[in-house]
Amino acid sequence: MNELAARTGGIAERLKSSKQTIAVAESSTGGLLSAALLAVPGASVYFLGGAVIYTASSRTALMGFTDADLKGIRSSSEPYALLLARRIREKHGATWGLGETGAAGPSGNRYGDAPGHTCIAIAGPVERAITLETGSAGREANMWAFTRAALELLEAAVRES
Repeated sequence: MNELAARTGGIAERLKSSKQTIAVAESSTGGLLSAALLAVPGASVYFLGGAVIYTASSRTALMGFTDADLKGIRSSSEPYALLLARRIREKHGATWGLGETGAAGPSGNRYGDAPGHTCIAIAGPVERAITLETGSAGREANMWAFTRAALELLEAAVRES
């Protein structure tokens, strides 16, 4: 966690100094994104909440998605990651929403994505979505790689805003 906490420290300082907040909806990172953001002392100033959206039932219960919200969008895609980011931001009244969805491994997902596939999105003053393919089936290594990529995306967006 030390490596992530070091990266998150700069993000935290920018969020605090600009009085901005964040909420996180993550899937294949399994809570690592939230943990990294919460590892910085004073996180309660900028971190409003997070959820691990790992199943269809959690999508409904925690995010309130309806069939209409998801029409034409599949999980583990950039549009879905952006939908997660926008909804978690809205639900928490945050400046930023961060969404992540993917297949950590050791196998792929039911949508045909290989292990090591994730889509990450940021919603706020800047919106952007990316796809990362690690080419690895290593579950834990992928979870850490996905978390690093999400923090890099967040850091770039916060700097740009």
